[in-house]
Amino acid sequence: MVIAIIATLIGLLLPAVQSAREAARRMSCTNNLKQVCLAFHTLHDASNALPASDYGEGGDCGTWQVAVLPYIEQVDLFNLYQGFKTGFRADGTPRKYSAAVNNTLTRAVISGLRCPSDSAGTNGVATAESNRSRHNYVVNAGNTNRKQDVPNAGTPLNGVRFAGAPFIRWGRATQSPDPRDQRRPVVRFKDVTDGLAKTLMASETIMGPNTGSTASDLRGFTWWGPGAVFHGHYQPNTTQPDAFQQTRYCNDQPLQGLPCFAPEAEVQLAARSRHRGGVLAGLCDGSVTFIEEGVALNAWRALSTTQGGESAQ
Repeated sequence: MVIAIIATLIGLLLPAVQSAREAARRMSCTNNLKQVCLAFHTLHDASNALPASDYGEGGDCGTWQVAVLPYIEQVDLFNLYQGFKTGFRADGTPRKYSAAVNNTLTRAVISGLRCPSDSAGTNGVATAESNRSRHNYVVNAGNTNRKQDVPNAGTPLNGVRFAGAPFIRWGRATQSPDPRDQRRPVVRFKDVTDGLAKTLMASETIMGPNTGSTASDLRGFTWWGPGAVFHGHYQPNTTQPDAFQQTRYCNDQPLQGLPCFAPEAEVQLAARSRHRGGVLAGLCDGSVTFIEEGVALNAWRALSTTQGGESAQ
């Protein structure tokens, strides 16, 4: 009888303990995301602009994650990166994120960019990408897909018009051998005409699990441009599949909250988290809020734009 009572009490207590642990993990995740948003504000003050989501046409010359390192007490890691923005050293030698000389940085696990609620990424490295690390925070690239204002290349957008984003792809470099790069725009807070408190800055992603030595799910692979962002075309934690250019970039696991497919078109990634019922999201005013996965689609898309003039109600 005593054993039965103890077993019953344990059964009642366990869910409460698990709930308390998740509450602590969610609080830690909230604090991390808050620090990221504040870092963007400090960076903006220093440079009078937000960084691009990524640099280089393929997103392989660094991402916002590199740019923000000095502002989250990771200056030493930042100084390790060679070829940031341009993909070249000062002497003209090619140096992209995938260069061996950048491995020390791109294999580093930065605890402040990891959400403790996410254990899906096992060891949190991309096996097929030389064991480079993955993280949990991604920035807002707008309401369509990676092409942004470029005509759609295959991912269904259902007539949705790109209406600006805090983070643009293929950002402007201070020096670049490609003259097209100098014409890329930058985004300043004054350009967020929808209002800083009504525009998403960053949210969460789930680290994709490894699929073997020749393929890795690249969700959370934030050293690489396409993996460093989310798109507000679908709601958080949507059952709609994320889209990648190649099959080896994704591991379709809808029952684990990671649906994906590879139409060999444009990347389109939803905000995703392991929190029950929604995702944490940082706004451009620096605040962090929890947004339920059942949020009205038009409201979520409105939050994903900078210049749409829509109501996010």
